[in-house]
Amino acid sequence: MTMTSLSAHASHRATAHAASWAHDLMATEDKDFFAALGQRIATLRKAQNMTQQQLAEQLGIAQQTLAHYEGARLRVPASMLPQLAQLFGVAVDALVGQPVAKERGKRGRVSALQQQFEQIEQLPKTKQKFVLEMLSAVLAKGSA
Repeated sequence: MTMTSLSAHASHRATAHAASWAHDLMATEDKDFFAALGQRIATLRKAQNMTQQQLAEQLGIAQQTLAHYEGARLRVPASMLPQLAQLFGVAVDALVGQPVAKERGKRGRVSALQQQFEQIEQLPKTKQKFVLEMLSAVLAKGSA
């Protein structure tokens, strides 16, 4: 190899390595995004006392597909986000983990309940799950 071809080869390898690193980084960000989205879907589904089968039927997909979405083994199609948001009564922004403009009460303040939900969102996932289970139990007793 000549010096020019060695230099070109080294440059190509460096570019390929940088592209590979960027791809791996993007894949990690995507994986984290879809893992969090799947967890939010599962949490919202459980909060409405729905089974995977029930939600899958409303979405027109197989239960196994929904399980793969919730477990981040498959990516949730963007076209499904509005339907999920509508079924759960949340904004698409909230579903995908983006900040949502806070609705204010009559006096322009966030309600105490909304403030508590915001505090719960900051808890570790295990504590969020515990709070969700407690709320589900209370709501189940209240509607009985």
